[in-house]
Formats: sequence, C-alpha cells, structure tokens
Amino acid sequence: MGNIKQDLMPVIRDLSDFDQHSGNRLERWVFNYRPLFMLLMTLVTLVLGYMAVTRLEIRPSFEKMIPQSQPYIQNFLNNRQSLRGLGNSVRVVVENTQGDIFDPEYLEVLKQVNDQLFLTDGVDRAWMKSLWSPGVRWTEVTEEGFQGGPVMPDTYKGTPEDLEQLRRNISRAGIVGSLVASDFKSSMLIVPLLDKASATGQAIDYQQFSRMLEQQLRKKIEFAGDSTAHQSGAEGNGPYKIRVIGFAKLMADLIDGLVQVMMFFGLAVFTSLLIIYLYTRCWRSTFLVVGCSLIAVIWQLGIVAWLGYAIDPYSVLVPFLIFAIGVSHSAQKMNGIMQDIARGTHKWIAARYTFRRLFIAGVTALLADAVGFAVLMLIDIPVIQDLAITASIGVAVLIFTSLLLMPVALSYVGVGSKAAERALKIDMQSAGDHGFGRLWSLLDRFTTRKWATGAVLVATLLGAGGYVISLQLQIGDLDSGAPELRADSRYNRDNAYITSHYALSSDLFAVMVKTPPEGCLNYQTLVLADRLAWELQQYPGVQATSSLVNAVRQITAGTYEGNPKLNSIQRNQNVLNYAAQQASVNSPELFNTDCSLMPVIAYLKDHKAETLDAVVAIASKFAQENSTEDRQFLLAAGSAGIEAATNIVVREANRSMLLYVYAAVTIFCLITFRSWRATVVALLPLVLTSILCEALMVGMGIGVKVATLPVIALGVGIGVDYALYLLSVQLSFQRQGLSLADAYRKAVSFTGRVVGLVGITLAAGVVCWAWSPIKFQADMGILLTFMFLWNMLGALILIPALSHFLLRETGTVNSKEVELTVKPVKDSGHCNKSGVSHAL
Repeated sequence: MGNIKQDLMPVIRDLSDFDQHSGNRLERWVFNYRPLFMLLMTLVTLVLGYMAVTRLEIRPSFEKMIPQSQPYIQNFLNNRQSLRGLGNSVRVVVENTQGDIFDPEYLEVLKQVNDQLFLTDGVDRAWMKSLWSPGVRWTEVTEEGFQGGPVMPDTYKGTPEDLEQLRRNISRAGIVGSLVASDFKSSMLIVPLLDKASATGQAIDYQQFSRMLEQQLRKKIEFAGDSTAHQSGAEGNGPYKIRVIGFAKLMADLIDGLVQVMMFFGLAVFTSLLIIYLYTRCWRSTFLVVGCSLIAVIWQLGIVAWLGYAIDPYSVLVPFLIFAIGVSHSAQKMNGIMQDIARGTHKWIAARYTFRRLFIAGVTALLADAVGFAVLMLIDIPVIQDLAITASIGVAVLIFTSLLLMPVALSYVGVGSKAAERALKIDMQSAGDHGFGRLWSLLDRFTTRKWATGAVLVATLLGAGGYVISLQLQIGDLDSGAPELRADSRYNRDNAYITSHYALSSDLFAVMVKTPPEGCLNYQTLVLADRLAWELQQYPGVQATSSLVNAVRQITAGTYEGNPKLNSIQRNQNVLNYAAQQASVNSPELFNTDCSLMPVIAYLKDHKAETLDAVVAIASKFAQENSTEDRQFLLAAGSAGIEAATNIVVREANRSMLLYVYAAVTIFCLITFRSWRATVVALLPLVLTSILCEALMVGMGIGVKVATLPVIALGVGIGVDYALYLLSVQLSFQRQGLSLADAYRKAVSFTGRVVGLVGITLAAGVVCWAWSPIKFQADMGILLTFMFLWNMLGALILIPALSHFLLRETGTVNSKEVELTVKPVKDSGHCNKSGVSHAL
C-alpha cells in the first residue's frame, strides 16, 4: 500500500547486500525457500485442477431455490405428499398449426408425447394429466344418475364417431381452458416431477430431462427429425409445435446458456490481458498477473468439487468475480515490484519489499471482500448460501495466489527493463503535473473548501434523489414469464402462447386447509373454504379458484337431477360424504386419502410481486381470523405460493443484509484506520453507491430476488478496497505531518493509477455479461459494473472532499489512531545491511 517512507526501502542491487533473514517469519518461509514453495503450489494446482475437471457438476435443484425454514415453505414441505402436482411440475403443450385437436394424426402425436413423458424417470406418473390419461374423466347427470368415464374413449380408434365422442367428453369434463386450449388448436400435458428419480434415487438431472424434451419430442415432432433445422430457440416449420414451461425447463435453459457464458469468461481474460499490458507494456508480467488469477479460479473450482458442492446457474458467476478480484490484487503487487525495479532494486528484493508493503493491506481488503460474500449465508435460501460458500472459498484462495504466489513468481521473472523505465518516467511526469499528472492535480483540488463543498453537495443531491427513486424498488418479478431469460427466448415465447390460449395459468397459489381425519367434509370447514375462495376471487389478479367445495356443489346438484337450487353445500353429512366419494374418483387431487387436508387453489394471472403480495395479504388475513385448533388455514403451496414465500424472505433479508455488510466493513475500517472519522470518510461513498444502485434497478425494471439480491452485498464488500488502498496511504502521510493536500497528492501519486486500474479491471471483467443470453446475468453485469466504477470515482473524489471536513487537521490523525502497516522492528535482531529491519 505504500504507506511507508521511501528511505525504509533502500535500493539494493546486489543480493549479497541484503539480509535474507530480515522480514517476518512468513516472508522468510516463502522467499527463502522459493523452489519448494513453487513446487508445492504447482502440485496443489495440478491436483485441484484434476478435481475440477473430473468431479465438478452443474446441478440445479428445486429444493435449493426455496427458503426451507420459512413458515409457508415449512407448511408445504410438511404436507407435500398430500399435495401432488402443486410443487415442481412441467407443462407441455402440443399445438396443431394446421387444424385442431380433433385430428387422428394430432391425437397420435399427442399419444407419443404422453407415452414418452410417462416413461421418463423422475415423473410422478400417478398425477400426470393429459387427454390420454385415464385419470382425466368426465361426469354428467342423467335420469339414471351419474355417468362418467375417461375423456379419451376406451374404444378410441380414430374414427369420426370416436372424434365426436371425444369432443363431447371434453365439453362434459369442463377442461377447456385448462387441459384444452380455448381455440381447440392445442392441448396440455401436466407433468409433476418427483424430488428424486425412482430408478436411481438421485436428484433429477434437469439438463438431461430437458435434453429428452428437445431430442425425443421437439426434434422428432416439431422438426420431423431434421437435425440441421433443430436449433436452440428456433421453432420448427412442421404441422405440430411443442411448447414447454416449468422450473425444470427453465433451469435447463439457464444451464444451456452457460455454455455461451464461458465465451464471456474468455473475453474477460482477454480484456484483462489488454488492460494490464497497456498499463505495464510488459508481456511477461501481464501473463503472470492473469495466470495467477486463473490459478485462483482453478483452486476455487477444485475445492468446491472436493467438498461435494455443485455449480448452478447462480453460483457460476462466482469464478468471474474471483478472476476479476485476483487480477486487481495481482496488479497491485506487480505495480510495487515494477517501481522498485525501476529504481534499481534487484527483482527478488523488490518482490520482498512489495510483500512487506502490501500483504497486510491485501489481507484486509480480501477479508472485506469475504465479508460481502459471507453475509449472504444469513439469507435462508440454499442457492444463495452455496454462492456465499463458493465465493468465500475463492477469496481465501486469493490469499495464496495473489498475495503469495504472485510476488514469488515475479521474483523469478521480474519485469522488462523498458516497462520499468516507463513506470519511472510516468512517476516523474505525475510529480511534475505532466501527462496524467494533470488529472491527479485536478483531484487535488477536492481537498480545498470550494471543490470539497461542491463535491459533497452534488453527492448529497444524488443520494437524496437516488433514495427517493429507490423507495419504488420492488421485491420479486416485475415481468411475466421467466425474467431470468431474455423476452425473446423460446421459453418466454412458449409461456406467452400458453398464457394467451389457456384460461387458467400455471401460477398456482394454494392455501392448505388442515383438519383431523375426515374433517375436511365438515360442513363448517367447507363453508369457510368456500368463503376463502370467494374472497380470493374478488382480487382482479385471480383468474379462478378450485377446491373440494366446487366438486361437492356440482355432485350434490347432480344427485338431485341437476337442480340449481341444490348447487350448494348441504348440512346433511351423508350428502357431503357421498359427494366426496364421487369426487375422489374424478378429482383425487382435491383432498388426501384420509380427508385431513384439502387445498384451496387460486389461479393467478401472473406471478408479479404486486399480485403475489395482494394474494398473500388476503389469504393470511383470512387464516388469522378463521384458524382454530381443529381447522387450520396454512399458506402456501403451488408455484406462486412458493415464490411468494421466497419474496418474503428476500424482502426481510434485503435490508438486514446491508446492515450486516456495513457493520462488518465498519469494524474492518476501524481496525485498519483506528479513527472513526476516517471510517466515516471510507463508508459514505459506499453508501452513496448502494443508494444509486437501487435507483438504477428501479430504472432498469429489476426487482430484488434470488438472482439480484447478492449484487449489492458484493459491491459493498469489494468497493471498500478502494478506500483501504487510498485512504490509509493518505493517513500515513498526514501522520508524518503533511497537510491534507500534500498527503492526498502523494497518496494519489503512489496508488491513484492502481486504484483506477483496479476499478477498470473489475468493471471490464463483468461488463461483457451485458450481452449474456441469460438476462439475470446481464442485469448483474450492468449493476456490478456500475458499482465498481462508481465506487472508484467515489474514492478518488469523495475521500479528499470528506477529508477536508473530517480529516483536514493533522491533529485529528495521531499515532494512537493510525499506525503504519509496515513499521521497523525494534527487537527482531534480523537487519539488512543498510541497518533497516522490517516486519508486517
């Protein structure tokens, strides 16, 4: 970090003039046994690289996407076996583009799709629904009583009479709008999925499941086996189209997008190479900086695989961040070594000097980064907790690769003589206000009252305006479909088709009515369930509701020759028992086997945050007012119910997460600076960036959800690096008696270019995400780029401006508040031949 007087680091050209026993114990272990250290690092890299290649898996999980200790989710998990079809399921639509569903060829294709899905491992076959499922039945009332049967006639052979019979059965079953499209051009298959495949006992491989959908269904049917035309995201030109939505398909599409994402990782590596080379004009040191950062990624992935963790579409972003952070810290080491070599110091000694200057500062910065990741562990969503673990592992790895391996490797290769001369020339130009030195002189002005007042005033206005806008920040999805993917993705096009052609959406919100055995047939229970359904229907975002009450009404009326006056809930228990008996045949999903649980299902028009919040408010109020010991109304099941519970956890975690991050960063700053004034100066730019980031999310139409929640914590943890690099150097010079302007000028001269390089490198590592096919990754890339660059500008502009008001007087920075990161050791006994000893 450079907060040490230059005369404490004398220029030593000859190794015989340097005391190899100087420095602390870690330095002596690392540098005095360089060959052994490099051999050990090579072996570890090879072993972890092998583990990353052979053991690492991309394995998303439905269970990890939900907050399992949230009360709503607990209610769902405790009653999951009685709620088949209200959890993880896929909906497949087969469309006839050249006719309708009453076509023998179409029905044969639909049968092929039905059989393929039915035989697929991991499908909950008993609860699968389609026109070919025997459990999809019709019922009607005749003079002789109830009649009914499967919608698809048992004797179906494709004759005109069979097709006419099928048409009548569909009408009598009341499945138009749910299993059959309103225009009769398509029909739906509802495919519930098990937690684990029944054959293997392993969690379902969503990518393999999606591959089956693409190869066995879409390719064979929609593209008629034309492999050249079957492309991801394209639609076939044949008479039939296959449309698929559901969590499993969404996760598989995200995984497929990761293949393209790896191209962006290569672009990030190339961009970093270019930036570092333009800064150093030295290829060997440039490749070393990027190489050490790539080694960090290899270590991180290897350790993750060794510990048994898997990569999912959310944590796959972590290697990008680890690489970017590694490049920035390695560049710090390279910059220090280059400056010492330029002054004539031997490359091995220069590496040790840089290690002494920067190790503690680097560890402190990485700990601040780790806090930004580790705080995510407090969020009760397993996928975010896994992200926090993998990221924390990556940060720990950087201590070995960026802080130890980098300076040792540079002690071997050094830097080119022309690059060293160029670095020295730039330092001289900066000191004389030539070249980029004019920019640093401009920054010096922010230490004066006029410029400091202006900067603080502008920052205050930006913060106030950003705060007002950030109040509009919403939790959850703000768009229909799958916001994780692009609006024009095949998944979202399929979702748009299904939404427009089917009356009932796939966004189900279920309230579980739990009673003692046989209690769901209690008259009062049915009345309250009916009242709950009515209250839900009053909200415009609810398309329709369904429960046992609907079946009881219909069957009771049918028992009395369809008398509309008896389309109601009767007090006679025998009537209710008979209605439930008939309902168990045609709609067994309406209650469990002992009639102790029945769901009241609301079909929502979308899963936007506003819709979910309103439905939760209605249902929870009703539950609080009507739940008793014998009758409980429990929220919530269904895809929309699970998402509503997730939104509640995200809303609670959003503010508490920021508080924990800032509390931890404050502690690190207090330990580092030993000054509350300096801590305030370091934190205020971060607070401004957080506020403006939330305002940017509002402007971009991004809600706070599982995919975006980690961004702000990561930005704060990484952003504090700038203050640690710049402010501590400034405080060191102030402690030596320099004025604020002179101290800041020297701090900028020594670390200003590197701070700029860090900000640009971090931003360049993630800005290319903006072109990712995965929209949530593109959003994260834009937000992180904004936070990295804005934190850099905040450090360079607001730190001197705030210092003018809080740290202007040298008396506010005394020896008790700020200590040198590197200071002479009085009792070490190990001195170099210049008579100077050092310790960390």
